[in-house]
Amino acid sequence: MGIYRLQVQQKLNASREEVWDFISSPHNLKLITPEHMGFDILTPGLPEKMYAGMMIEYQVLALPGYKTRWLTEITQIQPGEFFIDEQRSGPYKLWHHQHHISYNENGTLMTDIVHYIPPFGWFGDLANQLMIKKQLNAIFEFRRVALEKRFP
Repeated sequence: MGIYRLQVQQKLNASREEVWDFISSPHNLKLITPEHMGFDILTPGLPEKMYAGMMIEYQVLALPGYKTRWLTEITQIQPGEFFIDEQRSGPYKLWHHQHHISYNENGTLMTDIVHYIPPFGWFGDLANQLMIKKQLNAIFEFRRVALEKRFP
């Protein structure tokens, strides 16, 4: 059973404040998630901004024809700099996602670092090599394009 790491960086032509304002709102997550994932936020009455300890439950299409619930907690937050979400229940054995933003010469650099363990031991490792890693890369590519449209 392996622990996998995915790191993605993106330069955005926007101020750090503009980027933070967008990514720190749980309501915007659906805007940067591919529609085919069937992503729906289930937690009622979410505030406009994330905070440490916030729990967000959503439903996602984990496999074709299989929707699952996913509960994440915002475990750490430094406004304007980073937040971390961790899965409390859901499709992965472990999901730890860091969202960092920093200044760069033309705007803002956004860095996502995900550590994850697929479920099902060795079978999950095989599934990661065959499809999970590709799916995660496709999700972050969709996110990159969506954010470039948001911050041209």
